[in-house]
Amino acid sequence: MAVAVDAFGTDLEGKEIGLYTISNRKGMKVSVTNMGAALVRVMVPDKNGVLADVVLGFDNGRDYLENGSFFGVVIGPNANRIGGAAFLLDGITYHLDVNDGGNNLHSHKEKGWHKRLWDASWNDNSVTFSLEDMDGNMGFPGNKKVSVTYSLEEDNALKLHYHGTSDRRTLLNLTNHSYFNLEGHNSGSMEEHELWIGASHYTPADAGSIPTGSVERVEGTPMDFTTPKKVGSEIGADFDQIRYAGGYDHNWVIDGWDGTLRHFATLKAPVSGRVMKVYTTLPGVQFYAGNYITCQKGKNGADYGPRMGLCLETQYFPDSVNHQGFSDCVFGGDREYDSVTVYQFE
Repeated sequence: MAVAVDAFGTDLEGKEIGLYTISNRKGMKVSVTNMGAALVRVMVPDKNGVLADVVLGFDNGRDYLENGSFFGVVIGPNANRIGGAAFLLDGITYHLDVNDGGNNLHSHKEKGWHKRLWDASWNDNSVTFSLEDMDGNMGFPGNKKVSVTYSLEEDNALKLHYHGTSDRRTLLNLTNHSYFNLEGHNSGSMEEHELWIGASHYTPADAGSIPTGSVERVEGTPMDFTTPKKVGSEIGADFDQIRYAGGYDHNWVIDGWDGTLRHFATLKAPVSGRVMKVYTTLPGVQFYAGNYITCQKGKNGADYGPRMGLCLETQYFPDSVNHQGFSDCVFGGDREYDSVTVYQFE
């Protein structure tokens, strides 16, 4: 294995952006950039050994500074939504950017870690991105140090290892926002993909996509992926959760979560035969079916639009800081943030 380093444009201040490509002996290649710690390309073979890039993204690092759909980036310090754009922690109310109705989405759309140029280091089969964030930035307490390491194994497993510390108690809930289309990033709708999610429960949300605080069974609803089914089979169902979000954009509660690495999802492409199994140490996953991908140009001039890729964003539950009984994403002091997510291709 080896890591190849290439130029990937410059940011708005003229700083160079890097592109780091990891290859294994099976021919799989993964490219990541220090702009937003983003996953840029994932080249994997189909059933006939033909390689294709299976994640949506851009050909230039600066394009990730626009990126209203958050293609490929690492979201932090808090992924997903916080109701009312505020939370109470240790007797102090913290106010965040109001950027999604009256709520907060992905910390800050302009100042979030997905718009930062991370420091980079690498070895034979991995690239590590790291950054520091000061107390009070975007409204979050604590001086924070975080890293994410992408590593590629010989069994075609792409591993993301996140770590974070803070000198004060704060929210740390990181995720990767890659959109996958196993037929190829430029192949149109992914609604024919077959998806299994090992989750018998989910967290219903209101019309603003803020969890109500309840945990409900998926059985008998369009939210049930415990038996594999096509993504598009019930995506237009007459069901309030589907109507609110314009399709799937919800948090599923991973069965049997205990903090160990668990296989929780399998995605299959009907034409190429590619299969992606997903593992995580986290308690939840946001399955987003790309309902609102804006029409835009992507890599190699590809035309992107709604539902041309889907996200499986591993996470602590959305708005968990405001709901007793939800998984705890408060870290700092002696409690360090550490999680692993693995995308394995077959």
